Amino acid sequence: MLNDRSSHELDMTSGKVLPKLIVFAVPLALSSMLQLLFNAADVIVLGRFVGSDALAAVGSTTSLTNLLVNFFIALSVGVNVTVSSAYASGKFTEVTEAVHTAVLLALVCGTFLIGVGFIMSKPALTLMGTPENVLPLSVTYMRIYFSAMPFILLYNFGAAVLRSIGDTKRPFIFLLIAGVINVCLNLFFVLRLNMGVAGVAIATAASNVVSCMLVVITLMREESCLKLNLRKLCLKKKTVKKIARIGVPAGIQSVLFNISNVLIQSSVNSLGASVMAANTASINLEGFYAAGINSIYNAALSFSSANFGAKKYDRLNKIMYNAFAATLIFSSVFTTLFLVFGRSLLSIYTEDPAIAEKGLERLNVFAIGYFLASFMDIMTAMLRGIGHAVIPTVITIIGAVGFRLIWIFTVFARTHSYSLLIWGYPISWGITFLILFFCYRRVASKMFSSQK
Repeated sequence: MLNDRSSHELDMTSGKVLPKLIVFAVPLALSSMLQLLFNAADVIVLGRFVGSDALAAVGSTTSLTNLLVNFFIALSVGVNVTVSSAYASGKFTEVTEAVHTAVLLALVCGTFLIGVGFIMSKPALTLMGTPENVLPLSVTYMRIYFSAMPFILLYNFGAAVLRSIGDTKRPFIFLLIAGVINVCLNLFFVLRLNMGVAGVAIATAASNVVSCMLVVITLMREESCLKLNLRKLCLKKKTVKKIARIGVPAGIQSVLFNISNVLIQSSVNSLGASVMAANTASINLEGFYAAGINSIYNAALSFSSANFGAKKYDRLNKIMYNAFAATLIFSSVFTTLFLVFGRSLLSIYTEDPAIAEKGLERLNVFAIGYFLASFMDIMTAMLRGIGHAVIPTVITIIGAVGFRLIWIFTVFARTHSYSLLIWGYPISWGITFLILFFCYRRVASKMFSSQK
């Protein structure tokens, strides 16, 4: 007979919020940062030992890959909310059904994405205006990367299950192991076998397989309602609907967000390979900032959904404001780091001072305004945590995606300025955050007053 509760559980429904939120967020942030650090090693090796074309090739695939993949990864938000709410309310049979449904759903979606990646990579990259000298390398990277898609989705869904009970430490360990393997394979394939972009892609794919296997083995060895039995994999219609109710709007939001990013990448591509390389280097550095922001988002999502499931509505505002405080603390560190040491950090990725200088234009803008992205994400997490997934999607489409499109076709079209193109990000985040904040206050006020 299985224990209903896991020994790795973090009680998110009682006690002081901020200490527990930090305990949840720190391992998750470190996990993402380690992953980015290992991925940055790929970019550094390409930029220094292969060339700017290889660096630009990998960078040019980022927004397109996110566009094609993030809809399905966003379904893990639905997994998180479904498992967390059921777990907090003591519905352990529903938790078990959600775990098995999530795993099979990840395998089905991942297999579908293999075909999408192979078919869509070349025409989509061509449509984005990827330069001819970069295109073959970009296509090679994307096709190899997409071959590991079932493992990538399975890791994300499995990690979402663990996060739903507050367990962020074990995913951190898994990514550490996979990351070390990634770096070792990267050095072997690129420096020893001279495989260039293909070597980086193979190393990345292999490391994703490792992290996936570690999550699956962990769930199979669980002695709680989270235990995975591969013979019991199923797609429970009721559970799929619950996951989809939260995950699909999140996926649509992600897709539309990334459509705007694809258009921005296309605009960057129009400025030449050197700007593409600078943009790639800056994006890699910003990823470390984004890792912390994303960890706070996931903390707000898990804490809000758990307390909503446990009917502890009085803790929701505490969760929101403590998440804001955590963001400001975290952001102050990275803002200082980027503004003071930005040029030196960019020089790690490239020896070309002109590329580093251009990358600094983007890095400075993000250093000043990225905390607004976190505020926006926290409000999205709060709304999804209380079961409102459509509202943040609609608001984000209007406030962020719509604004960026207008910005590209007006401000950028007239000036063709890289700096002005980048300023569209923080302005869109600020607008969207304000709309989401007032919407959440209104929705929460009506919902909780009716339940008193």
